[in-house]
Amino acid sequence: MVEVVTIEAESRGRAGKGAARATRREGKVPGVIYGAKQEPRLIAVDPRVIMRELHRHGWRSRFYDVKVGETTERTLLREVQFHPVTDRPEHVDFQRLAPGQQIRVAVEVEFLNEGLSPGLKQGGVLNVIRHEIEVYCSVDDVPERFEVDLSGLTIGDSIHWSAIKAPPGVRPVIADRDFTIASIAPPTKMAEAPAAAEAAAGTTPAAPAAAAASQKK
Repeated sequence: MVEVVTIEAESRGRAGKGAARATRREGKVPGVIYGAKQEPRLIAVDPRVIMRELHRHGWRSRFYDVKVGETTERTLLREVQFHPVTDRPEHVDFQRLAPGQQIRVAVEVEFLNEGLSPGLKQGGVLNVIRHEIEVYCSVDDVPERFEVDLSGLTIGDSIHWSAIKAPPGVRPVIADRDFTIASIAPPTKMAEAPAAAEAAAGTTPAAPAAAAASQKK
């Protein structure tokens, strides 16, 4: 089941830049709940709550029950705008969700059994290309996470979308290829060794040639 977090919010009566600035002066972040063919609802939220959620993994696929007075709306946290100097949240957008609605959502990838990967045991490096995967799915079928099993993977192996056991009805936004999620890369020292060997091979033959030229002079 997808995690659901309840957020307390206050109703805002007016839209516009002036009203938003007044909300910020009161120590709140202005925001809006939109979607599901309903009128937008203007809200104000505690900035500490927003920052707490942004610092937690998986917030893009987490459900938020935004409670305004006696009304609670199921949402996704879609966008946060920040002040260019202070980095404080300036505005927050929540998308209202309706049962059965098809949505686009980013789902976190979790890597399991690193200790059972021969490649990682040999000093290989887990090269993560996608920490999240965007998918289309119903509101009722949003995966909490995608799990990738690293057991048995050796250096040079790659993990693709086809290795993911996605629930029925969940399809990736990238549909034209079996895209890569991560790979087991060689250790850094192993990668540097061939380059060093090539450099040495390129300079060693030149030394006798230079000495021969010097003797001829």
